[in-house]
Amino acid sequence: MIGGETQILLAPTPEAWVQAAAGHWRQLLNDHAQCEKKAASTALALMFTYPQDRRLASTLSRLAREELRHFEQVQKLMITLEVPFERQRPGRYASGLRTALRTRDPGRKLDLLLTGALIEARSCERFRLLAPRLPAAVSGFYAQLAHSEARHFEQYVDLAQEAAPQWRQRLQELATHEARLATAPDAQLRFHSGPPAAQ
Repeated sequence: MIGGETQILLAPTPEAWVQAAAGHWRQLLNDHAQCEKKAASTALALMFTYPQDRRLASTLSRLAREELRHFEQVQKLMITLEVPFERQRPGRYASGLRTALRTRDPGRKLDLLLTGALIEARSCERFRLLAPRLPAAVSGFYAQLAHSEARHFEQYVDLAQEAAPQWRQRLQELATHEARLATAPDAQLRFHSGPPAAQ
Protein backbone atom coordinates (compact mmCIF):
# COMPACT_ATOMS: atom_id res chain seq x y z
CA MET A 1 0.00 0.00 0.00
CA ILE A 2 1.06 3.55 -0.58
CA GLY A 3 -0.18 6.81 0.89
CA GLY A 4 -1.57 7.79 4.26
CA GLU A 5 -4.15 5.02 4.35
CA THR A 6 -1.37 2.72 5.57
CA GLN A 7 -1.79 4.43 8.94
CA ILE A 8 -4.95 2.45 9.67
CA LEU A 9 -5.27 -0.46 7.20
CA LEU A 10 -3.73 -3.66 8.53
CA ALA A 11 -3.62 -5.65 5.28
CA PRO A 12 -3.11 -4.65 1.64
CA THR A 13 -5.69 -5.43 -1.01
CA PRO A 14 -4.76 -8.77 -2.62
CA GLU A 15 -3.28 -8.57 -6.10
CA ALA A 16 -5.95 -11.00 -7.29
CA TRP A 17 -8.61 -8.38 -6.53
CA VAL A 18 -6.68 -5.66 -8.34
CA GLN A 19 -6.31 -7.82 -11.45
CA ALA A 20 -9.99 -8.79 -11.44
CA ALA A 21 -11.13 -5.20 -10.87
CA ALA A 22 -8.85 -3.83 -13.60
CA GLY A 23 -10.24 -6.42 -16.01
CA HIS A 24 -13.88 -5.71 -15.10
CA TRP A 25 -13.78 -2.02 -14.26
CA ARG A 26 -16.82 -1.22 -16.40
CA GLN A 27 -18.97 -3.64 -14.41
CA LEU A 28 -17.61 -2.23 -11.13
CA LEU A 29 -18.84 1.26 -12.01
CA ASN A 30 -22.37 0.36 -10.91
CA ASP A 31 -21.12 -0.74 -7.49
CA HIS A 32 -18.86 2.31 -7.32
CA ALA A 33 -21.88 4.56 -7.85
CA GLN A 34 -23.72 2.77 -5.05
CA CYS A 35 -20.71 3.23 -2.75
CA GLU A 36 -20.68 6.99 -3.31
CA LYS A 37 -24.37 7.22 -2.41
CA LYS A 38 -23.83 5.07 0.67
CA ALA A 39 -20.91 7.25 1.77
CA ALA A 40 -23.08 10.36 1.56
CA SER A 41 -25.92 8.56 3.36
CA THR A 42 -23.61 7.45 6.18
CA ALA A 43 -22.38 11.00 6.74
CA LEU A 44 -25.94 12.35 6.82
CA ALA A 45 -27.09 9.61 9.20
CA LEU A 46 -24.33 10.55 11.65
CA MET A 47 -25.37 14.20 11.45
CA PHE A 48 -28.96 13.28 12.34
CA THR A 49 -27.90 10.89 15.10
CA TYR A 50 -25.56 13.39 16.82
CA PRO A 51 -27.03 16.85 16.08
CA GLN A 52 -25.42 18.32 19.21
CA ASP A 53 -21.93 17.70 17.80
CA ARG A 54 -21.42 20.85 15.77
CA ARG A 55 -17.96 20.01 14.48
CA LEU A 56 -19.16 16.61 13.31
CA ALA A 57 -22.14 18.21 11.54
CA SER A 58 -19.98 20.80 9.79
CA THR A 59 -17.33 18.30 8.70
CA LEU A 60 -19.73 15.62 7.51
CA SER A 61 -22.01 18.08 5.74
CA ARG A 62 -19.12 19.01 3.45
CA LEU A 63 -18.11 15.36 3.10
CA ALA A 64 -21.64 14.30 2.12
CA ARG A 65 -21.82 16.99 -0.57
CA GLU A 66 -18.51 15.84 -1.99
CA GLU A 67 -19.59 12.20 -2.03
CA LEU A 68 -22.76 13.16 -3.92
CA ARG A 69 -20.67 15.05 -6.47
CA HIS A 70 -18.60 11.90 -6.90
CA PHE A 71 -21.81 9.93 -7.45
CA GLU A 72 -22.85 12.39 -10.14
CA GLN A 73 -19.46 12.02 -11.82
CA VAL A 74 -19.66 8.22 -11.79
CA GLN A 75 -23.22 8.39 -13.06
CA LYS A 76 -22.13 10.63 -15.95
CA LEU A 77 -19.30 8.21 -16.77
CA MET A 78 -21.72 5.29 -16.79
CA ILE A 79 -24.05 7.12 -19.17
CA THR A 80 -21.16 7.96 -21.48
CA LEU A 81 -19.95 4.34 -21.49
CA GLU A 82 -23.52 2.96 -21.71
CA VAL A 83 -23.11 0.98 -18.50
CA PRO A 84 -26.60 0.12 -17.18
CA PHE A 85 -27.71 0.98 -13.66
CA GLU A 86 -28.71 -2.08 -11.63
CA ARG A 87 -30.12 -2.57 -8.16
CA GLN A 88 -27.70 -4.52 -5.97
CA ARG A 89 -27.92 -6.50 -2.77
CA PRO A 90 -25.60 -5.35 0.02
CA GLY A 91 -22.13 -6.83 -0.25
CA ARG A 92 -20.42 -9.01 2.35
CA TYR A 93 -17.91 -6.30 3.29
CA ALA A 94 -20.36 -3.67 4.54
CA SER A 95 -22.64 -6.13 6.32
CA GLY A 96 -19.58 -7.81 7.84
CA LEU A 97 -18.32 -4.52 9.24
CA ARG A 98 -21.68 -3.81 10.83
CA THR A 99 -21.53 -7.04 12.84
CA ALA A 100 -18.56 -5.66 14.81
CA LEU A 101 -20.20 -2.37 15.78
CA ARG A 102 -21.45 -1.65 19.27
CA THR A 103 -25.13 -0.75 19.36
CA ARG A 104 -25.18 1.67 22.28
CA ASP A 105 -23.40 4.90 23.06
CA PRO A 106 -20.85 6.05 23.92
CA GLY A 107 -19.19 3.17 22.07
CA ARG A 108 -21.53 3.30 19.07
CA LYS A 109 -20.45 6.78 17.99
CA LEU A 110 -16.76 5.89 18.09
CA ASP A 111 -17.34 2.66 16.16
CA LEU A 112 -19.31 4.43 13.44
CA LEU A 113 -16.60 7.05 13.00
CA LEU A 114 -13.78 4.50 12.93
CA THR A 115 -15.66 2.29 10.49
CA GLY A 116 -16.18 5.32 8.26
CA ALA A 117 -12.43 5.96 8.41
CA LEU A 118 -11.61 2.35 7.49
CA ILE A 119 -13.99 2.30 4.52
CA GLU A 120 -12.62 5.59 3.20
CA ALA A 121 -9.05 4.37 3.68
CA ARG A 122 -9.78 1.14 1.79
CA SER A 123 -11.40 3.14 -1.00
CA CYS A 124 -8.35 5.41 -1.16
CA GLU A 125 -6.00 2.44 -1.40
CA ARG A 126 -8.03 0.78 -4.16
CA PHE A 127 -8.37 3.95 -6.22
CA ARG A 128 -4.58 4.33 -6.04
CA LEU A 129 -4.05 0.73 -7.10
CA LEU A 130 -6.51 0.86 -10.00
CA ALA A 131 -5.72 4.29 -11.44
CA PRO A 132 -2.50 3.27 -13.29
CA ARG A 133 -4.21 0.21 -14.81
CA LEU A 134 -7.28 1.89 -16.33
CA PRO A 135 -7.90 3.91 -19.51
CA ALA A 136 -6.74 7.53 -19.36
CA ALA A 137 -10.14 9.16 -18.76
CA VAL A 138 -10.97 6.86 -15.83
CA SER A 139 -7.40 6.78 -14.54
CA GLY A 140 -7.31 10.52 -13.92
CA PHE A 141 -10.70 10.44 -12.24
CA TYR A 142 -9.67 7.62 -9.91
CA ALA A 143 -6.41 9.35 -9.02
CA GLN A 144 -8.43 12.42 -8.06
CA LEU A 145 -10.82 10.31 -5.99
CA ALA A 146 -7.89 8.77 -4.10
CA HIS A 147 -6.93 12.21 -2.83
CA SER A 148 -10.50 12.92 -1.73
CA GLU A 149 -10.85 9.60 0.08
CA ALA A 150 -7.53 10.20 1.87
CA ARG A 151 -8.88 13.48 3.18
CA HIS A 152 -12.15 11.83 4.20
CA PHE A 153 -10.55 9.06 6.25
CA GLU A 154 -8.39 11.63 8.03
CA GLN A 155 -11.52 13.64 8.85
CA TYR A 156 -13.21 10.58 10.31
CA VAL A 157 -10.12 9.81 12.40
CA ASP A 158 -10.02 13.40 13.69
CA LEU A 159 -13.66 13.12 14.76
CA ALA A 160 -12.98 9.76 16.41
CA GLN A 161 -10.12 11.27 18.41
CA GLU A 162 -12.53 13.81 19.83
CA ALA A 163 -15.16 11.19 20.54
CA ALA A 164 -13.05 8.94 22.79
CA PRO A 165 -9.52 8.94 24.23
CA GLN A 166 -9.24 5.15 23.79
CA TRP A 167 -9.86 5.34 20.04
CA ARG A 168 -6.53 3.72 19.05
CA GLN A 169 -7.24 0.42 20.78
CA ARG A 170 -10.72 0.23 19.27
CA LEU A 171 -9.36 1.15 15.84
CA GLN A 172 -6.94 -1.78 16.06
CA GLU A 173 -9.81 -4.14 16.81
CA LEU A 174 -12.01 -2.88 13.98
CA ALA A 175 -9.09 -2.70 11.54
CA THR A 176 -8.29 -6.35 12.23
CA HIS A 177 -11.88 -7.24 11.37
CA GLU A 178 -11.82 -5.05 8.25
CA ALA A 179 -8.59 -6.63 7.03
CA ARG A 180 -10.14 -10.10 7.18
CA LEU A 181 -13.16 -8.93 5.19
CA ALA A 182 -11.07 -7.17 2.54
CA THR A 183 -8.79 -10.15 1.93
CA ALA A 184 -11.13 -13.16 2.23
CA PRO A 185 -12.34 -14.66 -1.09
CA ASP A 186 -15.69 -13.38 -2.33
CA ALA A 187 -18.29 -14.87 -4.63
CA GLN A 188 -19.10 -11.42 -6.07
CA LEU A 189 -16.63 -8.82 -7.32
CA ARG A 190 -17.40 -5.52 -5.65
CA PHE A 191 -15.39 -2.40 -5.02
CA HIS A 192 -14.91 -3.45 -1.40
CA SER A 193 -14.99 -7.20 -1.86
CA GLY A 194 -12.18 -9.65 -1.29
CA PRO A 195 -10.45 -11.39 -4.22
CA PRO A 196 -12.63 -13.59 -6.43
CA ALA A 197 -13.29 -17.03 -4.98
CA ALA A 198 -11.99 -19.95 -6.98
CA GLN A 199 -14.66 -21.35 -9.30
